[in-house]
Amino acid sequence: MVSQVLSTVLTVLAGIAAALAVYWVLNKLAEALPGRWENLVKPYFYVAPAVAAIGVYLVYPTVITVINSFKSSDGSRLVGLDNFGKLLETPAFRQTLLNTLLWIAIVPAACIVVGLLVATLADRLTPRAEKAAKTIIFMPMAISAVGSATVWRFMYATQPAGTPQTGLLNGIVTAFGHDPVPWLQQSTLHANSLLLMVMLLWGQAGFSMVLLSAAIKGVPAETLEAARLDGAGELRIFWRIIIPQIRGTVITVFVTILITVMKIFDVIYVMTNGAFNTNVVGLEFFNQLYTNYNYGYASAIVVMLLIAIVPIMIYQIRHFRAEESA
Repeated sequence: MVSQVLSTVLTVLAGIAAALAVYWVLNKLAEALPGRWENLVKPYFYVAPAVAAIGVYLVYPTVITVINSFKSSDGSRLVGLDNFGKLLETPAFRQTLLNTLLWIAIVPAACIVVGLLVATLADRLTPRAEKAAKTIIFMPMAISAVGSATVWRFMYATQPAGTPQTGLLNGIVTAFGHDPVPWLQQSTLHANSLLLMVMLLWGQAGFSMVLLSAAIKGVPAETLEAARLDGAGELRIFWRIIIPQIRGTVITVFVTILITVMKIFDVIYVMTNGAFNTNVVGLEFFNQLYTNYNYGYASAIVVMLLIAIVPIMIYQIRHFRAEESA
């Protein structure tokens, strides 16, 4: 453990030193040029490493992935759109798409609702109580997704009837005289997927709460007081005054969590590994690549995911620019 921590620290320090060395060399090269050329070239020198990193680690892999999506499983020949067609014809993959759509439909909206509720209620507490409440709710954000999933596995853990239950929920169920329930195997009406969503909601509620709370505090107090003097109730003020003024933040939080949900992988991998009808697109990509070694299918899944995410990102960027120019 100590050696791993030491190795991580040394790697980070080496990366920082390498970055400083690169920029130092580029700065010296720019200073060696005549004055006019130095001023023209220096900005490009400073941007060049970042652009190169984006090209090597983002653009190049994306292009290769798109090309591989039109190739056979071993990448030896072109197969056109066969990978996409065969995936979409498979009932198991269509069910995976349905599961992913359920995550998309439920989790972002639920995070917004919980975040708004907690932010609104916490803002009515005393300053000390508000800080304590927000700290507790935000705390799950400090835990990695794999760590959170490991904790929640103990929440849903099931032991045979008549033996001590290590899972909290089954401990409560058996205390009332009922048999333990295999929670993560309850695929009827996607109940197990909903239980997995609860875990992600627990982890993301703090993120939603912090941003929405800051936005709510930014609503002018004079506007709220004027509404109260006009006889508006708190609920009417919330929906007619506060929500319209924090709409930009709500959209930003929604889109951010939406993208996170579309790429969800680690939670499912740790808790069910896609069993009992809980598979999602991110996990299916992993299984195709590292279990089935089908590079064509894996690349096709990534391209589908990319096609779905890019329009959302474009919308978010345009919305951000519109907010900035307003």
